[in-house]
Amino acid sequence: MKIAVLGGGSWGTAISVLLSKKGYDINIWDRNTVLISDINEKRENLRYLPGILVPSNVYGVFEIEKALKDSKVIVIAVPSHAVRELCSRILPFVDKEQILVSLAKGIENSTLLRMSQVINEFFPNNRVAVLSGPSHAEEVSRDIPTAIVAASIDEDTANFVQDVFMTPKFRVYTNKDVIGVEIGGAVKNIIALAAGISDGLGFGDNTKAALMTRGISEIARLGVALGADALTFAGLSGIGDLIVTCTSMHSRNRRAGILIGQGKNVEEAVNEVKMVVEGINTTKSTYELANKIGVEMPITTELYKVLFEGKNAKYAVTELMLRDKKDEIKDVNQN
Repeated sequence: MKIAVLGGGSWGTAISVLLSKKGYDINIWDRNTVLISDINEKRENLRYLPGILVPSNVYGVFEIEKALKDSKVIVIAVPSHAVRELCSRILPFVDKEQILVSLAKGIENSTLLRMSQVINEFFPNNRVAVLSGPSHAEEVSRDIPTAIVAASIDEDTANFVQDVFMTPKFRVYTNKDVIGVEIGGAVKNIIALAAGISDGLGFGDNTKAALMTRGISEIARLGVALGADALTFAGLSGIGDLIVTCTSMHSRNRRAGILIGQGKNVEEAVNEVKMVVEGINTTKSTYELANKIGVEMPITTELYKVLFEGKNAKYAVTELMLRDKKDEIKDVNQN
């Protein structure tokens, strides 16, 4: 079976390596031609995943139409802000039998849509799945045991994607709650940014535990208000992804947050991380979405003010601590 992977960043490359080890032929495309040349000639993604051998059945492809030709599965592995443009670009070359799998985690700024919703706008007759969960590319590419979720409104599609991606070191569960899986995967990046800022400010484990616990609460509130199953947020794409993103130095969102907490501005932090920091754009779209549907998200709101209004991070923490008194369980259940 042929599989097309669109996006040659760390995650797209790691997934290509994973799938190639199962014997699939992988066509990987990226707009960065130097990156594609490195994969073909040096068998390595020197920019995004150095030190990982890319197997010989991963073919770097310069023309996107060629990458898609005869592929049973199309993996969308570009950053969330690039998904719409990519879908528009591949529209003439995709047939309705091809299955689209989204790895992108975010909420589109201009429309407040989830990534699968954007994909469905262009491909309403195709089967679409979402792959999400606690899965650093640096670890997946080294065969470190990982568990994630394949979500689709169509059970057969979720089961198919599960079979395609699952290995002895990469366990895939299925879930029909696409809304919950995507909201968990996108919004946890906001909390990871906040956790990083907390680290950068010199706060401790208590602070991070509070941010993560109250963070999953507001993630779930938003998801349930949009129609998600609350139980999804207790799973891999909810608390699982939140834990790994808030605690690991592999997390670009946490690393950017640390730099902001240490006094760098947003642009300086992103430049130092040298990769897309999804949580920044997602903070803006989630803040707007929460206000639109009337969901209280205090951590997201304060982070928005820090990132986009220049609010001092220490003042933001103080305001979170001095909010009106709450009952914990009633607050969790409030939509």
